[in-house]
This record gives sequence, C-alpha cells and structure tokens, in this order.
Amino acid sequence: MDNNIEKTEFWEKSFIEKQEMWGFEPSKSAVITKDLFVEKSIKNVLIPGIGYGRNAQIFKDVGITVTGIEISKTAIEMAKKHYGTDMTIYHGSVTDMPFDQIQYDGIFCYALIHLLDNTERKKLIADCYNQLSDNGYIVFTAISKDAPTYGMGKFISQDRYEIFEGVKMFFYDRESVKAEFGVAGLFEIVEVTENFLFFLIKCRKSK
Repeated sequence: MDNNIEKTEFWEKSFIEKQEMWGFEPSKSAVITKDLFVEKSIKNVLIPGIGYGRNAQIFKDVGITVTGIEISKTAIEMAKKHYGTDMTIYHGSVTDMPFDQIQYDGIFCYALIHLLDNTERKKLIADCYNQLSDNGYIVFTAISKDAPTYGMGKFISQDRYEIFEGVKMFFYDRESVKAEFGVAGLFEIVEVTENFLFFLIKCRKSK
C-alpha cells in the first residue's frame, strides 16, 4: 500500500474514532513558540500537520495569520468547527509540500517529524526551510530517546520503532537533532515535557 494512503487512512480513522483526542489546550511547545514568534514579530505561520487546530488558536489570538496542512479531512472539518473558517488548511500529506508559494515568517511543526522515515524527514526539513522568509524561524518538536516508549514495539531501523500498528517513530538524541537540522539553521535545542519528553528544535534562516 502507498505510504501516504496508509497514513491518511490511519489518521482519518483516529480522528473519526477519537475526535478531539488531545483536548483543546495548546501544547507547551506551542506556548513557548508563540512567545518566540511574538518577540520576533512573526506575522504569518505555517503549521504542517495542524490536526484539528488546537495549536493554531494561540497564534491567531496574538494576530498571527495561520495556514495549515493536514492529512485527515475529518480533522480539517473539526478545525473549522472549533476555530473558524478563516484559516487556510491544505488537505494532503506534508510529504507533498509545498502546497503554495508563500514565504512564511514562521513555521511550527509539532510532534510530526518523528513519524516520518529518513527520506521524508530530510524532505520535510528542506521543504520547510525553502518556504521560510529570510530571518524567519522554524520550530520543530520531536520525541526524545529518553521517552519511555523508546525501544518498544517492533524494531525497524536504528532508533526507529513501530510503537503500535500504523505508528512508526524515530527517536532523537542531541546528536541526531544536530545531524538532521544543522542544514536548516539550527540554533537551539530545548527539552520540553509534553505527554512524552520532546526536543524543541529552533532553526533560523539567515540571509
């Protein structure tokens, strides 16, 4: 089965069955990123993997224009129901970026990159960097090898496991963060505890 079809079906089923599975509060990472984006006067933000929008409203509340990408149609409908129809959300996989030719001041990519394989992760980082305006900022969050789920499930390749059917995760340490994000202007790595231990990975596009 095509990888994107498989992912679409998995997330579509998840959102249909579990609806607002993470609640409505923004993630801790989104709050930290919002403060950074306000400090840097970011005006427009792209959120790849926007889900049903729980991490979008916090940016809208401070006057930032939000655009999303989401693989699940059900999640997009939920986002419009809860957070209004004034947000552009492209339906599709982040592996098919770009969806527009806009240069964004900020990109926030939460708990998504670790669900991709090596080739897809490299492409996502490059695609995000390419859509960033000069002096723009990208913040990724990715699961850490210190999370309790590391090493659980079926081994796929180094630091990558199928935690349960349909969810394959790559677990990062600081070395692999530097190796993958160094090309995208990496300038800070912060540990943040969400439902698991994550790395908050900050990158900047210099002129």
